[in-house]
Amino acid sequence: MIWQKSNRADPRAREIADRHYNRQKPGTPQFVPPGRCLVLYAETETGKAFWVTSWPFAEYVKHQWAGAWVCSAFRNENAGVASEMIKQAVAATIAHFGAPPPQGFITFIDRKKVKPTMVHGKPTWGRTYELAGFKPVGETKGGLLALQLLPEDMPPAEEAQNE
Repeated sequence: MIWQKSNRADPRAREIADRHYNRQKPGTPQFVPPGRCLVLYAETETGKAFWVTSWPFAEYVKHQWAGAWVCSAFRNENAGVASEMIKQAVAATIAHFGAPPPQGFITFIDRKKVKPTMVHGKPTWGRTYELAGFKPVGETKGGLLALQLLPEDMPPAEEAQNE
């Protein structure tokens, strides 16, 4: 397990979060949406990474995947193979929260701010998520690409390291 548990105000993770495209106010101490969350941090000889699982209460969610766990941020700065890191983060989320919700895991990608990976000559967004088992399932009203990982496709629970 590459990940260690962190928190919503960890300065090491915040430094990486400040470079993530969806960061609204770089430099502020907290970088996680309000509500239930799991923050993971990784540091290897070659790089650093952070991951945030948010679990918003369904009544406050406006997208069609209300109730799902949400990967609200993931940034890998050469810490390892991204798709394997995603699988481990999902496993750590299951270990932290318990059985996944029926909607599983969802993540959103802003194709205006993320460079695509070319696959067989076609631009593809979310390739590392797809390699981790996520499947494209549509778009939000605002045009974000949605990728989903259903519970039956998730890896077994595995605890992240403690801080």
